[in-house]
Amino acid sequence: MYKLPDLGYDYAALGEYISRDIMMLHHDKHHQGYVDKFNAALDQAPELKERSLDDLLTGINELPESVRTAIRNNGGGHYNHSLFWQWMSPDGGGEPTGELAEAINARYGSFQSFVDEYTTKSLAVFGSGWSWLQPDMEIVITPLQNTPIMDGQAAPILGLDVWEHAYYLDYKNKRDDYVKAWWNVVNWDFVAERYRSSVNN
Repeated sequence: MYKLPDLGYDYAALGEYISRDIMMLHHDKHHQGYVDKFNAALDQAPELKERSLDDLLTGINELPESVRTAIRNNGGGHYNHSLFWQWMSPDGGGEPTGELAEAINARYGSFQSFVDEYTTKSLAVFGSGWSWLQPDMEIVITPLQNTPIMDGQAAPILGLDVWEHAYYLDYKNKRDDYVKAWWNVVNWDFVAERYRSSVNN
């Protein structure tokens, strides 16, 4: 049985950027809902319970049709959100350093140019979805709770939830204000850790 992971920080820890109310709703209600529905889908196909979440998602197109959509939506939601909480920190914001900064600058010319392009692509997501930074520094977007590993791509090193449930209580329909605020809580240490892991494998 999959369980809802802890945030690792207080619901109010992201302060003015993402409120206690939105964090409680997003974590305790939305993410918990994905976990519950994911477990229910696995109950319908118990032969899948021995497989890891990563394995299920990378092999999503080979799963039994009866549970494939539920696992895509809810297993994907669990995977994405479990990372999303770690991509934010009360001590976040600022700019990356070291190898990650070098890779970003090599691809985009400057950190600000990267932020601008990532923001533009995040705002261009139609409806609900995610924006991602891949280990090769490509920015990709996916709809709904899809994740790059479902399409045979590498695991992302950074991701932003642009579903309205991630920001509506704080920012109403102004996704641009949410994305601008989010940069102040990005946990660059965790992004760098994932980047190092990806390039060393």
